[in-house]
Amino acid sequence: MSVFDEARRVRVAARPGGPAVIEVDGQDVVAAVEAYRITQTVDEGPAITLYLSPGWEGIGFDGLAEVMAEPADLRHVVVDFLNAVDARKLDEAVFARDDLDGRPGELTRGLLAQLKEWAAGA
Repeated sequence: MSVFDEARRVRVAARPGGPAVIEVDGQDVVAAVEAYRITQTVDEGPAITLYLSPGWEGIGFDGLAEVMAEPADLRHVVVDFLNAVDARKLDEAVFARDDLDGRPGELTRGLLAQLKEWAAGA
């Protein structure tokens, strides 16, 4: 769920053993954030997803990266992804893989590898 569709000024400083600094347009939002993810592709600028702490209802943003605020509990995302998987297509994709090696657990490894590839492309 993207909260804003324009660039925001964002500052993140993580310190091992110390408190993180998370600011969006100078507003300290660290108390509302349980986790964050920064991504960037060759074709797109940086995007920051802020995973809000349970019970946090709102936060104001402004900055130079796309900012998305989502609940920190992402189990529903995983469940929705798995519910969308077509078992027949998954079987076909796994058996067509060239990395199956005949060792014990190969089908499980193949299933997990295929699901990871599909999730990365989603």
